[in-house]
Amino acid sequence: MDGLTHFDAEGRVRMVDVSSKPVTARVAVARGRLSMQPGTRALIEAGRVEKGDVLGVARVAGIQAAKAAAGLIPLAHTLSLDAVDMRFHLPAGEPAVEAEASVTVTARTGAEMEALTAVTVALLTVYDMAKAVDRSMVIGEVRLVKKSGGRTGDWGRDGDTTWA
Repeated sequence: MDGLTHFDAEGRVRMVDVSSKPVTARVAVARGRLSMQPGTRALIEAGRVEKGDVLGVARVAGIQAAKAAAGLIPLAHTLSLDAVDMRFHLPAGEPAVEAEASVTVTARTGAEMEALTAVTVALLTVYDMAKAVDRSMVIGEVRLVKKSGGRTGDWGRDGDTTWA
C-alpha cells in the first residue's frame, strides 16, 4: 500500500513513513474538561487542596506528557517539540476545570497526539490531586480544537471559541 498508512504492502502494521513530507511549522490545540463537585472546584480555586498547587502540578504534567506522547501512543512519531503551553480555565458558575494544550513543532508530521495527550494527563493529574475530597470527578470532552500547518492545512472545530 502506498501513501500515509499504518499498513505495509503485506497488510502488516507499521509506523507511517513521513520521510517524503516537507518539514513545516505545525500547531495543534486540544481541550478537555474535568467535572467535579462545587466544593472541590472551590478548593482548587482557593489553592487549598491538601496535596498542593493542583493546577501548577497539572501544568507540568501536561507538558511532560506532550513530550512523552510517542512512548504512550503506538506508532506515533517521536517529535522534537518547539513549545508546549498548558492553560487552565475555571468556567464561571460551573463546577469544572478546563485544560487547554497548545503544541508547536517544526516537523514532517503534526502535533495533535501530543496536544491531546497533554490535556488528558493534565486532567488526570487534577483528578489524582483532588480525589481525596471528590472521587466522583469525570474527565470528558477531550478534543482537538484546531490545527495548522502540514499537508492537510488548517482546521478548526466550529463553536469552540477562545476562552474569555
